[in-house]
Amino acid sequence: MSDNIQMPSCGLPLTPEQHRVLREHGTERPGSSPLNDEKREGVYHCAGCEAPLFDSSTKYESGSGWPSFFKPREGMTETTVDKTLGMTRIEVHCAQCKGHLGHVFPDGPKPTGLRFCMNGVALRFEPS
Repeated sequence: MSDNIQMPSCGLPLTPEQHRVLREHGTERPGSSPLNDEKREGVYHCAGCEAPLFDSSTKYESGSGWPSFFKPREGMTETTVDKTLGMTRIEVHCAQCKGHLGHVFPDGPKPTGLRFCMNGVALRFEPS
């Protein structure tokens, strides 16, 4: 049995955990992503399709346990209303492959006041 799942919509192999998060709207455990500690300059891409989603200059330490950003790249993410788990949240998706990335909250830093709280397993970092 393979550890990778081929997604016909995007064509990139995914680990079972990436599949659970990106395609089944799962959430990784807080504090489990190595990207929490990533400090280098570069770009965060969608792990499902390689779309460039966030610049490292927009990443900040939110204390949430997930990689957080105050702004995505223009036109690279989309949002929908998520009413699961007995609450209403704004879910963030990759605009290209529609993979689930995380949620956005109105408690982030200036200049946007937004916290894009992303699952690290849904991202791939490419240093400059």
